[in-house]
Amino acid sequence: MLTAEQTEARLTEIPQLTILRSAPLAGYTRFGIGGRADWLVDAATVPAFTAALEMARQAGLACTVIGGGTNLVASDAGFRGMVLRYRAAAIRAEGSCVTVEAGAELQDLVDFTTARGLKGLETLSGIPGWVGAAIYGNAGAYGHSISERVARVEYFDGATVGQVDRADCRFRYRESVFKQRKDWVVLSAVLHMEEAEAAELQATAAEILAVRNRKFPPTMKCAGSIFKNLLLADLPAALQGEIPGSAVREGKVPAAWFLECAGAKGLQRGGIQVADYHANLIYNAGGGTAAELRELIGDLEARVEARFGIRLEPEVQFIG
Repeated sequence: MLTAEQTEARLTEIPQLTILRSAPLAGYTRFGIGGRADWLVDAATVPAFTAALEMARQAGLACTVIGGGTNLVASDAGFRGMVLRYRAAAIRAEGSCVTVEAGAELQDLVDFTTARGLKGLETLSGIPGWVGAAIYGNAGAYGHSISERVARVEYFDGATVGQVDRADCRFRYRESVFKQRKDWVVLSAVLHMEEAEAAELQATAAEILAVRNRKFPPTMKCAGSIFKNLLLADLPAALQGEIPGSAVREGKVPAAWFLECAGAKGLQRGGIQVADYHANLIYNAGGGTAAELRELIGDLEARVEARFGIRLEPEVQFIG
C-alpha cells in the first residue's frame, strides 16, 4: 500500500487529471451529505481515466466511479480510497446522429438536441445529472427513456475499451447492463434521433422543465424521486385489484401512491424529511446525515411492505 504522499506523486504523473485530497463528498452530491474521500480525481480523457484506475489497482487503493452525484448517497464516514469521475463532456451531431461523452450534463444534451430540431430527449428536460449516469440508470420521464435513442455505448470494463449496441445494453425500466456489471463504466454513447421542428421541441422541454422545477426545486437538496415506480404487471393479482385505475400511468404505479397510503408524507428523521406534497420526495432540510437518510428510507420500505406486502426499491445509489 502506498503512502498518501506516494499516491499523490503517482497521480500527478498522469496528465489530464484534477486531483483533490480529503475531498468533502457533501459538496459533490445533491443531497449535500457525506464525509470526506481520501481522493477525488477527475479525468478529462479516456487514457487519463484508465490510467488512474490502473494506478489505484496497483496501489491497492479502493476506487469507486461516480457521476454528477445527483442520485448518490455518500456515507457520513466518507470513502477510504479514490472517488473517480470521468469529466469528458463533448456533444456533436452528424445529421440525426448524436455522439455524447459521459461527463456531459443531461440537460446540456437535451438543450443541444432540441435546438437542432432533433426529437427524442425533450421529455428528459430537468432531470439532473450526467449522461453516463442517465444511461447507467436508463433515466426517463413522461413515458420515455434515454434507452429509446441509444444506438451503442462505449465503455471501459477495467481492462479494455469496448462497445455494446442497444440490445446488449439490456435496458429495462431504470435498469441496464451497466447496473449489473459494476466494473463497466460508460464513456460515451451514440444516439439516433428524429428530425422535428426545433421551436416545438424547445417549447415542450421548457414546459417540462418548469413543471419539474416546481416539484423538485434546483436548490432543494434531494435526488428527485427516492424509489422506483412499479410495473403494474409485476404486482400480485390481488394487489393489482386494490390499485385504482387513476393511479396507473403508462403501465406503472407510482411509488408515491404506495408511500402516501402508508403515511409517508411529512415524516422526518433529524434533518431529513419527506415532502408534505410528494410522498416519494425525500430531502435534506438542513444538517441531515446519511445515517438519518438511510434510517428514513428503511422506515418507508417497512411501512409499504407491512401495508402492501411488497418491497420498494430505491433509485439512489450508495457509496462508503
